[in-house]
Amino acid sequence: MGKVGKRQGGARSGTGRGPGYTVGLDIGGTKILGALLDPAGEVVATVRRSTVHGAEGLVDGAAGAVRDVVESGGVELAAVVGVGLGIPGIVDHVSGTVKHAVNLGVHDDELPLAELLSAELGGIAVVVENDLNVAAVGAAHVLERSESSADGETRAGGSAEHEDLAFLALGTGLASGLVLDGELRRGASGAAGEIGHIPVDPLGPECPCGQRGCLERFASGKALEAAWPSRHGKPAPVELFEAARAGDEEAIAVKDRFAAATASAVRLLVLTTDVRHVVLGGGVALLGTELLDAVQDALREQAKVSSFLGSLKLAERVRLAPTHVPVAAVGAAVLGRRS
Repeated sequence: MGKVGKRQGGARSGTGRGPGYTVGLDIGGTKILGALLDPAGEVVATVRRSTVHGAEGLVDGAAGAVRDVVESGGVELAAVVGVGLGIPGIVDHVSGTVKHAVNLGVHDDELPLAELLSAELGGIAVVVENDLNVAAVGAAHVLERSESSADGETRAGGSAEHEDLAFLALGTGLASGLVLDGELRRGASGAAGEIGHIPVDPLGPECPCGQRGCLERFASGKALEAAWPSRHGKPAPVELFEAARAGDEEAIAVKDRFAAATASAVRLLVLTTDVRHVVLGGGVALLGTELLDAVQDALREQAKVSSFLGSLKLAERVRLAPTHVPVAAVGAAVLGRRS
């Protein structure tokens, strides 16, 4: 389950129906982003609406978002053969349940989200996945299609070429979603990609996970805010890079340390999985090319001391998450294709 990229044949529902449309939703604490994919995997419509907290509001809001994006795409709900959801919290993708999604008003009790939403939508098959995993799948799908267009190849209808990437989320914490040879890698306990909790400095600051000197204490939005608190009401990453651009020596030092720590996360992902791309996403990645340039420069600098690292061409593997489509919603729609 969960094969990424262009599939052979069309999307199918759990009842074995033929090709059809799929919908993906990225559900966050304040907003729901939706995407409608046609049978060829192209994004034909997107939608945004506010999140309603609590179990009932969550299901009603998700059902409304599905209907909205389908209507926006000019198709009937009956043409949709699968719906995928990306959601924070502890997700059981097999049973379609979620719990401890505290930002959504879902706490200790497991919410059978897939079952409830499917009932609201007249029995359409629904899959539920962790929000970081759907972002990785969406990035793989979008990048594969953009690269195939750039090189003139047409991969639709074939599965020989699949993206191989890590989606590195630079948010409040640090974690990665992994798509390896076209397959979403969750791990035996769902912890695959949790590189933020790898200790890199035994004398470093304590981490909420109970360890000391974890990577996310140096390479995350929260780490950056601690090193350079917002002083003028803008997001801390924006203010830091603005100050560094203006020549502030302290800001330049903080920026360089953050870029080096992020480069270390990239190096860790490549050395453990040898992915083709590492895609920078999350709130800090909204800095865009300035962040990309800083991380690539740090990778090139680190490679100067090692011909082995140099041979891996780490800087060339780094990408920014696509911004022209809601990547996580697209990934959820891709996963909604599964039987």
